[in-house]
Amino acid sequence: MASGYGFSIAHSPSHLASEVARREKYKKMAIWVLVADNSRARFFAAETSTGPLQEIRDLLYPEARLHEGDLVTDRSGSDQNPGAGTHGFGADASRKEEGTDRFALQVCGQLEAARNEGAFRKLYVVAAPHFLGLLRKHRSTSLEQTVAGEVDKNLTTQDSAAIRKHLPEHL
Repeated sequence: MASGYGFSIAHSPSHLASEVARREKYKKMAIWVLVADNSRARFFAAETSTGPLQEIRDLLYPEARLHEGDLVTDRSGSDQNPGAGTHGFGADASRKEEGTDRFALQVCGQLEAARNEGAFRKLYVVAAPHFLGLLRKHRSTSLEQTVAGEVDKNLTTQDSAAIRKHLPEHL
């Protein structure tokens, strides 16, 4: 029985055993690899520094694949004065970027939660160049300290063996 703050919580032996097993699994998979672009983030784990990658999570942001016009229901006007050329008014192009920025924040939030749980001690980040910049912008100092390496390539459609070839031999 655990106690704290004036109340007691009883843990069953099976609950404690499953919690110990979960923590042991995390300790074995202390190396994570994030492979991401503006529409998909794949999370991999490796049991050993030379071992294969196992995909553990796949996070999607399908709106990133839509055309800008599909994201905006009320398009800005434009001035098509023959002498002035065509000029758009508004920030339609920024809507897609805002969504991508929010997705990067969500990915960093998932990584931060996993780091807080002790799921990994070392992180490798493989991401499309622009998205890598957004991930750098949103990761905390604590998360930054776990980053052991970065690769600025979009490998989200590759299988785990192909991704592994882009990482150091010893993770």
